[in-house]
Amino acid sequence: MKVFVYGTLKPGEGNYLRYCAGKVVEAHRATVLGRLFTLPMGYPAMTTGKDTVHGYLLTFADLGVLATLDELEDYRPDRAMSENLYNRQSAEVYNLLGSSLGLAWVYLMYPQRVEQLGGIYLPDGCWSCNSFKCL
Repeated sequence: MKVFVYGTLKPGEGNYLRYCAGKVVEAHRATVLGRLFTLPMGYPAMTTGKDTVHGYLLTFADLGVLATLDELEDYRPDRAMSENLYNRQSAEVYNLLGSSLGLAWVYLMYPQRVEQLGGIYLPDGCWSCNSFKCL
């Protein structure tokens, strides 16, 4: 099972140790198309779009990890999409040379929700709570 992460679940970020460490069988720097925002709460949000968003493609052996990530992202498939904080969708993921790595899950937020939460657009498509550039 593959998940593209662009925020606190990236290696070196705050939620990686709790949710991903010891469960990831592969981690590769990667990109997807979208728009990236930083939120005042200290984490990012991604919406659909045509910008390049930088992150990691994480591969997990255990499908059960998805339920844990859904809970973290406040996503429940039985709710209306507008009631979720993030919605889990599939997206095409690319390596750093632009070649497709196939489809993976990614958590997206509605643009209206980003606006309500005071999201600030990140034109370079890179978020980090650390002082280091993500790529």
